[in-house]
Amino acid sequence: MLSAFSCGPLGSVAHAVVASVGSVQLTITSDQQSAYLNGQSVTLQAAPRNIQGRVMVPLREVAALMGQPLNASGNTVQLGRLSIDAARNSATLNGQPQPDGNVASVAGTLFVSVRLLVDAVNGNLTSDPGGRILTITTLRSGGNPLLPQARFSTDKLVYAPGERVVYTEYPFDPDGADITARRWTNRQDVFFQPGVYTIGMQVTNARGAQSVPFTRTITVQGAPIDSSLTYALKYSDPGDSFSDPQVLSYPAVAAQTVYGESFPLLFSDSPEAPTQSGVLYQDTVAGRARLLAYHLNNLGRPARLYVMARNLEDRPVEVRTERLGETAPTRIEGQLGQVTLLEYFASSGNQTLTLAPGQSAAAYASPTLGQGSGVNVLQDLTTSGRVELTFVILEDNLPATQQVVQQIPYLQPDGRHQRGTFPNAVRKLRVNLGALPARIVIGDGAVDPAVMGVDRLSGQPQRLLGNYGVLYDLEVNGALNTAVALSPRGGLYRGAMNIEDGPITQAIKLPRTGNALQPNQPVLLWRSLSDRLNIDFIPASGSNLPISLVFYRTRPNTGYGGLIKTYQP
Repeated sequence: MLSAFSCGPLGSVAHAVVASVGSVQLTITSDQQSAYLNGQSVTLQAAPRNIQGRVMVPLREVAALMGQPLNASGNTVQLGRLSIDAARNSATLNGQPQPDGNVASVAGTLFVSVRLLVDAVNGNLTSDPGGRILTITTLRSGGNPLLPQARFSTDKLVYAPGERVVYTEYPFDPDGADITARRWTNRQDVFFQPGVYTIGMQVTNARGAQSVPFTRTITVQGAPIDSSLTYALKYSDPGDSFSDPQVLSYPAVAAQTVYGESFPLLFSDSPEAPTQSGVLYQDTVAGRARLLAYHLNNLGRPARLYVMARNLEDRPVEVRTERLGETAPTRIEGQLGQVTLLEYFASSGNQTLTLAPGQSAAAYASPTLGQGSGVNVLQDLTTSGRVELTFVILEDNLPATQQVVQQIPYLQPDGRHQRGTFPNAVRKLRVNLGALPARIVIGDGAVDPAVMGVDRLSGQPQRLLGNYGVLYDLEVNGALNTAVALSPRGGLYRGAMNIEDGPITQAIKLPRTGNALQPNQPVLLWRSLSDRLNIDFIPASGSNLPISLVFYRTRPNTGYGGLIKTYQP
């Protein structure tokens, strides 16, 4: 149905831009919603009607269709030479009062006699012999020469359901001012249901002046080109979500474990919100190790998190950071894991500390954390000898020295979160895709079991729920002409993945905006360009597991035509 850009009885009114011809001609029929605008069929929201012997038309809608500016202030509505008091249903023309009955309000819609409307815009009125079919002819409004102009086009006027609509925008300002804002009505990149759709655009310039709305009408009909799912697999950008209610019904693909080099994960998350300075976790490493810390400052004063490295050898030892990602400080818990992973994947690393025998130095130091602020750090280290690593939180006036570390207490776990050393920080998996769609389950504790470890401070065994900090090195074979998406199964999820697809390496933010929440709203990760796809995935701190990686076949199917529109200005 045509949008007339009308509003309530007392609101301000904008009007639709009509075709750029010299005259505007609207043909209406009493008691009929169907009408013709310059020969084109349109549908009125409110039909003209005979009220007390006068043919009355909906003022706002007809003015909008004919491109006539309508202004409202309080109860007063102004159209050309006509001024209407909407509260009293009275009118004046050129300041002269008009007879009663020329204005009426019906179900909240303001009606005016068609003859009075024609006089207001200096138009012409003709009718059939019976007086039911009326044609209003008037010049289109010259408009305000100072206003910016909204303009756009679509690549077609008639589309199939599921066919992409390509919009080309070309608004302008008469004086060359920048167009700073666009407001769309009913714009969609695709329409799946047949029908007639009117799309509108309004722009604002750098001076704050708004254009009148500009509209175009398209028709959607015929055999579908794409369903909502096949359309999303063609056109969604990585990080975009789309609807697929069948996700959980897809078969789970068995991933084959590939054994090889691995290294330990040192995880510090308990107490998650320490209330005093102290040692959070401690262990000794030699060679490669991954460190993951997730803490909130609950000391009641500014504090910092440190990872202190102490050389246990009788010779100099190098501590080299290969990768480092952190989020700090922040009070938004959902940001912690996602930003850390994006920084981790982007990290160039290769920063080295050289420690003399017995020397201690901070391998990591957080920014200052205010009360209630959090820190999440993910760090890959390589040491050339035995090094003691100590996670500590210190109020801001305490120096990060070995003497201070030896004097502060060891903090007890909070009983709700985890800490410990887990010997396998890399889980290398290989998958050979067959029939699709299919999915790989991560972090459910059953299909993908939790990593086992030990709390070195207490000696208690630990089960790493969610496998936070574990790097899943996933090799997918048979990936050509497939798309992979992340389906959250445990609630809020914000994270990132790293993709290697032939010569392309790319970190993907998941989702691109907001949070992934629903299992039936997967987030597109990638469309594979090669037969072998490598995905690096680390479960994001502060997000919920499990998740599924869902694989779809993207080769065009019979019946969908294979049409892909690549131009999108």
